Amino acid sequence: MLSLIFMKDQKTLAEGVIRVHPRGFGFVIPEEGEDIFIPKSQLNGAVDGDIVSVKVNTHAVSEKGPEGKVVEIKKRGRVELAGTIDKRLSPDQWSVHVPLAGPEKQVIATKSPFPLKVGDRVLMDILDWEDDEIICRPKKHMGHITDPSIDIDCAMVEFDLRKDFPPQAIEEAKRWGQEVNPKHLKDREDFRDWETFTIDPDTAKDFDDALSLRIDEKGHFHLGIHIADVSHYVPPNSHLDKEARLRLNSTYFPNFCLPMLPHELSSNLCSLKEKVDRLTVSVLVELDKDGNTIDYKIVRSVIHSKKRFTYKQAKLVLDGKMKSPHAETLKNMEKLCLLLKKKRQQRGSVEFSLPEVILLVDDKGMPTETETVYYDITHQLVEEFMLKANELVALHVSNQGKNLTYRVHDTPSQENMQEFALLAESFGFKMPTNPKSEDFQKLFREAEASPHGTYLATNYIRKMKMAIYSADNIGHYGLSLTHYCHFTSPIRRYVDLVAHRILWGGRDDRQHMELIAEASSEQERISAKAEMSVLTLKKLRWAAQKKKEDKHKLYEAVVVKVKPFGIVFEVIELMLEGFLHVSKIGHDYFVYDDKNQKLVGEHTGRGYNLGDKFNVRLKDVDLIHAEADWEIVA
Repeated sequence: MLSLIFMKDQKTLAEGVIRVHPRGFGFVIPEEGEDIFIPKSQLNGAVDGDIVSVKVNTHAVSEKGPEGKVVEIKKRGRVELAGTIDKRLSPDQWSVHVPLAGPEKQVIATKSPFPLKVGDRVLMDILDWEDDEIICRPKKHMGHITDPSIDIDCAMVEFDLRKDFPPQAIEEAKRWGQEVNPKHLKDREDFRDWETFTIDPDTAKDFDDALSLRIDEKGHFHLGIHIADVSHYVPPNSHLDKEARLRLNSTYFPNFCLPMLPHELSSNLCSLKEKVDRLTVSVLVELDKDGNTIDYKIVRSVIHSKKRFTYKQAKLVLDGKMKSPHAETLKNMEKLCLLLKKKRQQRGSVEFSLPEVILLVDDKGMPTETETVYYDITHQLVEEFMLKANELVALHVSNQGKNLTYRVHDTPSQENMQEFALLAESFGFKMPTNPKSEDFQKLFREAEASPHGTYLATNYIRKMKMAIYSADNIGHYGLSLTHYCHFTSPIRRYVDLVAHRILWGGRDDRQHMELIAEASSEQERISAKAEMSVLTLKKLRWAAQKKKEDKHKLYEAVVVKVKPFGIVFEVIELMLEGFLHVSKIGHDYFVYDDKNQKLVGEHTGRGYNLGDKFNVRLKDVDLIHAEADWEIVA
């Protein structure tokens, strides 16, 4: 790959991946050197993800960095697609289901160099991309949809997630060694004697954060939130940095993490493991007896974690069922957590403390059982302390007059909130006509003991606007905060790494923040889709296995959405949503009542309302389109 070749006219030629902002401008990420700003007028047909050659004008350097124009598109960013063979159209043409292409485009595979059959998962070269269809040529057979062991590998290809790290990035990571270099402790505050520990899930390997807490003679809390100092190991424009900028976040699948950083850093040198020295950035907060922030400071530091707690272990200690030298500190953390939660509720923040049912899979990728994870006080105290650190960093950077990539959450529409209130009432919860935050707080406290609590929480989130990253600080509605950013997970999120750099004088120009915000928000959505695609496929495999064991088994279904043409229901036991068209819900002509969101039979008067329960039987599972076919059983 070309990089910064000096030319006689004092201009340079560079090559790299271009990231284009919705406002039209872009930045090219070259293999070496700084990002190159590309004005909208100089894109010359390049689109996000393309590999381009850029002519750089060294005299045009500004706060945005070097500036240039695209002179050649070396390679289109999207030249491949992956999907599953759906059906045969002709002797040489096949329809392909491609998640990344969306439902509006038909993808056709032709001229395959190997035999194809329905259910084959294939990687294809794009031959022609038209408005309504994409013509591709298969190039690699990845397996068959019936094989659960390839679900994750196929999802990474289907959603264009980067799997392997370039050799240069691996080499840079290895160069740091296995242990903290004593030379790197200069100008850091030494907290290695402090009582610090981590609290994480059982399977966690990348420990971003550690905690400490002491109480002084005045009864004030001195909370330490110690975050891995990833910025020390990943300098701007290094190979590690460039790869992290392309990944932007880690993606989490069942039993597998696709990391933003190589394992040499993410699972080792940056991970705050117990009983080893680690470089950190510490947010030290003094709070009074009521949980009000008195003072804070942010420093570069070194810690030596005394214990790696799982959530289950920390809960056993708090319940007095397991002995630990850290029991008193955990009790004090619980006390502070409850104070911070109370203050958050007083601000109007809505909190969910609902259990989550997760699906466990074996080493072949096949679901084996479900496990309920309870969002107990140990989860809550970690969350409250991370929220405090993220808030203070956002305030700190803002007060310094610097730009930042904020985590923002816009106010939901009144119409959406009223629709959700109607849904809650259909499940038996009383709601006022114009609900406020305190009404939703009360609802979710009551819903903790309800089998519909998790669904209500999910639906409430769907009615909200999405939280995104933005250079414009509009506040965070869900948390009821005026300033909020992501800072506490730099191992797995690039925006957090950027926030760390800004604290110590790193690049913070407005357009750079806008580009990172837009790219990170988009990649977050792509990763979420990839994660959900695998999870849905695993749930359907689980359902198919249950059908194989008992094809007549009945499941209780609950109506969660009513549409003019059918009903959406949830099968709680299988954690699946299903849909039945009006033609399949009874021998009647059904009329849609928009005001009350119900379907009513014109002749029988029988209706389907939100919250109604009925029995369904699983007829078939379509793994290719990730759908299940259901029938109502009287």
